[in-house]
Amino acid sequence: MNRCLLTITSLLGLVLLPAGLQAASVKGIVSLDLCTDWMLLKFADPAQVRAYSPLLYKYHADWVPADLPVHDGSLEHILQLEPQLLISGEYNAILLRKRLRQLGQQVAVLSLPTTLDGIRDYQAEFLTLIDAGEGSGTVDWDRAYPPRYQSLLLLGANGIGTGTNTLEDEVLRRAGWINYIDASGYVSLQMERIVANPPDAIYSSAPLSNSLANLFVRHPAIQSLMSASASPQAENWRWQCPGPWSLDLIRELSLWKDS
Repeated sequence: MNRCLLTITSLLGLVLLPAGLQAASVKGIVSLDLCTDWMLLKFADPAQVRAYSPLLYKYHADWVPADLPVHDGSLEHILQLEPQLLISGEYNAILLRKRLRQLGQQVAVLSLPTTLDGIRDYQAEFLTLIDAGEGSGTVDWDRAYPPRYQSLLLLGANGIGTGTNTLEDEVLRRAGWINYIDASGYVSLQMERIVANPPDAIYSSAPLSNSLANLFVRHPAIQSLMSASASPQAENWRWQCPGPWSLDLIRELSLWKDS
């Protein structure tokens, strides 16, 4: 591929770096999105990044260093940073991206993956975009774990369960579990049905908080079912954005021991 014309594909079209901007010279990167914040923290040289998105410290992750430069999300502040390249996921900052492009700014929009193979492609695209070194992010994408022949309910906020044809379903099946929900997509759960026909295990992927979104998972009936087996010590931030850390979720779920 011509390094002078680095092409980033997305659902929203093509983004081309101008011929005078070599990929290796890309610094002054500004992130507009939490998922791209985390990808930059994992793979970019800190000297390449001028500012992270205002979402970085709104969603807790223990591994994120304190006092990183964060912009306020306004057009004025971003332009003051004089970015060479702005990076965003496809669903965030849509109007801001449009205005930045109108002003001649280079904006790369990355489509969020919906499968494990998609995560592999997403990572490769991102590494090319920031010109990461050879061997960056090398992992065993194809590793599978022995089947458990047990059902797992992946429970999110607001009593939403994750069904088939989702990335989360692929994660838990790759870890050896059977998905408790056999319907496609994301399903509103009925507590009575869960209590009457409980899964072998329940895993809450919702961030820990006292918000109303967690009333379902905090219900005594659900808590009683969850206490039947010790939960894996997974960090829930990894469910918020698809990325290479999804492989850590697979490993942790595969090691979840029976009570």
